Formats: sequence, C-alpha cells, structure tokens
Amino acid sequence: MTYFSFKHAPNLALAGTVAATLAAALPASAETVLKMVPHADLRNIDPIWTTAYITRNHGYLVFDTLFAMDENLEVQPQMAEGHEVSEDGLVYTITLRDGLTFHDGEPVTAEDAVASIKRWGARDGMGQKLMRVTESVEAVDDKTLKLTLTEPYGLVLASLGKISSNVPFIMPKRLADTDPNKQIEEIIGSGPFEFVADEWQPGNQVIYKKFEDYVPRDEPASYAAGGKVANVDRIEWRYIPDAATASQALMAGEVDYYEQPAVDLLPMIQSDPGIKVETVDPLGTQGVIRFNFTHPPFDNKLVRQAALWSVQQADYMYAIMGDPQYFEEFCGAYFMCGGPYETDVGSEPLREKDVEKAKALLEEAGYDGTPVVILDPTDVPVAHGQALVTAQALRDIGMNVELAAMDWATMTSRRAVREAPSEGGWNIFPTWWLAADQLNPITNISVAASGDSAWFGWPENQKIEDLRNAFAQETDLEKQKAIVEDLQAELYDFVPYIPTGQYYQPTAYRDKVKGVLTAPVPFFWNISVE
Repeated sequence: MTYFSFKHAPNLALAGTVAATLAAALPASAETVLKMVPHADLRNIDPIWTTAYITRNHGYLVFDTLFAMDENLEVQPQMAEGHEVSEDGLVYTITLRDGLTFHDGEPVTAEDAVASIKRWGARDGMGQKLMRVTESVEAVDDKTLKLTLTEPYGLVLASLGKISSNVPFIMPKRLADTDPNKQIEEIIGSGPFEFVADEWQPGNQVIYKKFEDYVPRDEPASYAAGGKVANVDRIEWRYIPDAATASQALMAGEVDYYEQPAVDLLPMIQSDPGIKVETVDPLGTQGVIRFNFTHPPFDNKLVRQAALWSVQQADYMYAIMGDPQYFEEFCGAYFMCGGPYETDVGSEPLREKDVEKAKALLEEAGYDGTPVVILDPTDVPVAHGQALVTAQALRDIGMNVELAAMDWATMTSRRAVREAPSEGGWNIFPTWWLAADQLNPITNISVAASGDSAWFGWPENQKIEDLRNAFAQETDLEKQKAIVEDLQAELYDFVPYIPTGQYYQPTAYRDKVKGVLTAPVPFFWNISVE
C-alpha cells in the first residue's frame, strides 16, 4: 500500500546549447557509458560512517542488502533467499541466496552479513533501536544467519530493508570489522557495479564498471528491490559544481543525466526536445536546518525556539525551489505530509513567523552575541539556499551570524567535528532528507535524541527517546498516531531541527537514457544508454 499523495511535477522540455565552459569532450569508447552529474562531490566513501546521500548513492552501486523496499513500501528479500520467524517472534533465521560474490572473487557468507549488521547497528539510528532489543546476531553456517531478540519487535525487516541512510549494506567481514567510528579504506562490495579506485579523482570524477559476476534477482526492479540488472558497462560521475555549466553540459550531450538541476535554470533549456525533466522521487523531500546541541548558543532551548519563530517555510521553499509546482504550500509534519503519521500539532511557529517573539525568547535566554557559525555548502543549491535564508532570519532577530562557505563534501566531514565552532566546529548546517527517511519516528534519525550516539548535533532528550521506543513497540496504527502527536508536540518544543518544507526535486536526462526508475533514491541499474 502506498501512503503518499504528492505533487507530480510535469515533464518539461529543455533547450540545447554548447557547454563551452566544460573541458574537452570525453574520449570515445566501445563500452556503453552513462555519464552523469551527481548532486555533490564524493569524498567520503563509507556509507555506514556517513549519512550523506552522495555516499549512499555510491553505496547502492557497489554494495547489496539482505532485504530491500519496493515501490509499495514493502520489504522484499534481496541478498536473502528467504527468512523464517519463530512462533514467539524472537528468532529470525535468514538464508542467503546462491551466487553472491564479492568483487574480489570471494563468496558472500553469513559471517560477512553478521559483521555488517553489527557495524551498521552501531551507527544508524534505526539500527541502534534494533540492536537495543537484539540478544545476538550470529552465523549458523556459510549461508544462514540468526538474529535473536530479547523481546518481539515489529520493525526487524523494515530496519534491515530500509531504503536510505544509513543503508545496511553488506560488505566483507574484514571491512565490516572496522571501528564504526572510522571509515573503511577499501571498497569491496557484491553489487552490480565495481568502484574503480584508481580512477577516482575527488573534485572531478568517480568511475564504476559493471561487475560481470553479479547475479540479479529474477523479479523486475522496484525501488531498491528486485533485479538489479547492469545495462551499461561503465558509469562516470562528473562533478560540476556550477549549476549553469552542468546544465550546458547536459544540453550539449557531454553528460547524459543531471541528478539535481537548479529549478531556476530549467526555463533556459526547455526548448530542447531531447531532454526530459521528471520528478523521479514521488514521495518528496524535507528540508532541514540542524542545530549543534553541544555548544552555545543552541545548547539553550529558548535560542532554538527563537530561531524557529524567526523563519517561515515559504521563504525557504521559494529560495531553493522557486516554482510552487515543486513544493507544498506548507507542511508542518516532522514525519512528512501525505504520510501515515502526518499531523500539524505544534507547527504554529513555522506558519506564523513572529520576529518580536523570537527577539523576546533570545532576551529571555540571555543571548550575549555569541557568534553563530552556519556551514554553507555553496555547490548544492538546496542547501546553500537554506543557509542564506537562515542567516538573514537570525540576523534580523539580532544574532551574530558567520556564514562559512565550503563545498558539500567538506561540510559532510566538518559536521562530524565536535570541537567548538571557533575551533573548527559549527552551530548550524543545512541539509535535506527523503520522505523515505522521515516516514516515522524510527526511520527519522534527525529526531533521535540519544546524546553522543545521536545524529550530528547530538541532542539529548529522554522524553523523545521514550516516545520513540513506545512507537516502535506499538503495532496498532491509531495508537501509533497518538504517540506521534505527543512526540511532535515535544519536538516543536525541543526543536531538534527546523523542517523547512516539503519539496519535489526534478531530475533531467537525455532521451537516449532509458529505464530510469521511479524511486526515492537515484538507482543506476535498469538504465540503458542508446
């Protein structure tokens, strides 16, 4: 069952011109090649260490998962042949399917899966909740693993089959044994494509080649589930930080696929009938302004509340998307509008911007002019726009704001820094989460408030954690909704982040690209290039 009602951005036609500012054309090759512009530069290659979507997208090319979500938001077996659950609901026995091979030629075993689950469970918010009720995860034999719970838990498969960051990718045990707080230094997966490490040029290109020994499932591709058939020999990610240059490259045919074109540039190219623009993610995306809870001034709840009252969603949405057809007029739901847990409880501040109230809260908090360092990834329009809107809003209420310009790759590393903002840390960073990540209190790790083990920003609030745990243990939908209303009221009081709006990001690609999947994540299997 699909829960969402959403805006369909219409297909648009784009116009052609020559990308004169792009470097020389790529060399000809007999291979079939998909050339694409990703939304950011790939610097961090470990999809368990970081939640960054660029690293998640990279992970899907080279790794595989035990289970996966399909287009009906249902979990299906992927690397798993199947599973059994004991009558008491405490033991899950999972059997691997035949033909699973790592890129180094070694077979995938249950020990690899066990080590991968444990490492993922130490980093991911949903994984942490699963590990909280897990007694053991162990290999029974080479093809069988057993997960034993301390109490029944209804989100086991939903956790192991989650579609977005952090995805529980399976990697070789020798890599999965890496400290979860450190990045793996080698990329060996068992997915449909191999990472070509010696051609990786951070700031320029990432190369993947078809893994000839990958055995896809027989079912049709559906979101992250089904048959992952590699129809091209090579995928080339070309990082082009300037949106206009990237658009010109697409129009000139120098690249085939542009993941996140700037909406304000679409009219410039709309006369080209050889380019399609589609919203391939029908579920939408939530913009996020994230606070650092470990340093002043946002360690004070009143200051976070002041920031909340100083902004309104419309300012963010017009800044980052521009065209109202690509965003909701208003969405006050922490767990997405159109989803099963939509509620507007507590959302009045986002709807009723009140600068004077924000100033009064700052005065009550005793704000003393402490600088606010906002990380500003200028190469990603949806993040850059949120940073600019936030900076102006905070200045308008009397806060001392410093915008720290950088690229997205640098920001995703710096947000992990726990030192004070004056020593290389931060106070605020802008980001976004897919609806698939924000659907409920467990998948939405941005609301997790478990202190040091929480997502970047490290908030701590026991009431929030108690409500999240209660939600995870409840199976009745109406009772879950009641828990969500209580939780959202607490979230708007505590302010773990500001939800800046719900929008639908368009993707552009040339018409010689076939088989683009409708999905929350840009998947590159099933795609062919004519």
